[in-house]
Amino acid sequence: MDLVRHLECFVAVAEESHFGRAAARLGMAQPPLSQRIRRLERELGVRLFERTSRQVTITEAGSLLLAEARELLARSESFLATARRVRDGETGLLRAALSPDLSGETVAALLADFGRRHRGLELELHELPTAQQLARLAAHELDVGVVNHPCDVSGLELGPVLRRELGVLLPRGAAAAGLDEVPLATLSGYDLILFPRTAAPALYDDLLTTCARGGYTPAAVRHGQGASFVRGLVLSAGAVALCPRDAQPLPAGDGDPDVVWRPLTGAPLAWRHSAAWPEGRGDAAVQAFAEAATHALRTTAGAVPDAPTRPLHLRPASEYWL
Repeated sequence: MDLVRHLECFVAVAEESHFGRAAARLGMAQPPLSQRIRRLERELGVRLFERTSRQVTITEAGSLLLAEARELLARSESFLATARRVRDGETGLLRAALSPDLSGETVAALLADFGRRHRGLELELHELPTAQQLARLAAHELDVGVVNHPCDVSGLELGPVLRRELGVLLPRGAAAAGLDEVPLATLSGYDLILFPRTAAPALYDDLLTTCARGGYTPAAVRHGQGASFVRGLVLSAGAVALCPRDAQPLPAGDGDPDVVWRPLTGAPLAWRHSAAWPEGRGDAAVQAFAEAATHALRTTAGAVPDAPTRPLHLRPASEYWL
């Protein structure tokens, strides 16, 4: 039984004291209205109205139940209104994640944009590598994330895939630092600093495969993500790091006396990002977060729409590990 609809009929008849007027108010015919009232009386086990050929009078039992019926209807309206706000992303909790390689400027721009769109929504934001995001999305412990490609996107819906070209961070005194663009092959002899493979296995292997294809097979792969740690390795360990211009460790760049960032010749390497969420769960809040992430990446990180990518032909990771 549709209790809410039956209670609406009960309240209308009680207030109109007439089945015809109550039916007109509810936009229905009188016979179905009478049937609903009789069914409600059977379900409740009480008589709600005394009926004669000329009038309808609410019973004492009906009078006792009328106030609660009105309260239940008011609560149901409040419930539905809240559900609409949740559906439209105006209230509730959104569990989201960003990859650690996004710059502070990108994160700030994303949060500002999203906050303007959904001021009443609580955002629970995590910094998680792609592998952890995928696991939490699959377990429905995360509503939306920004992941790095390539990765397993089965069961997910994606926003636009954006590309950030990678350059190389190297000591200012290195011979390649004097070049406007650095061919991968000139990095031979340097160790390579990468994020841990567990963070994004497919991306990790793809980067090393592309480096090898370009003539650079590092003698060793060192793992690091923190800006200061990576910069320290570049300065003291005979290593180079791959990163986009916007993600280089501060204060690296042309203003740093010891470390310099240079683009790679032919732009062979890139990080590709997109928002991702479980299939069928892309409500208004998720869509707004995806749009804010896309806009922030394009405006603060120089990301551009990605062209169709080549199939991956990955070498075993063991070939690169020491």
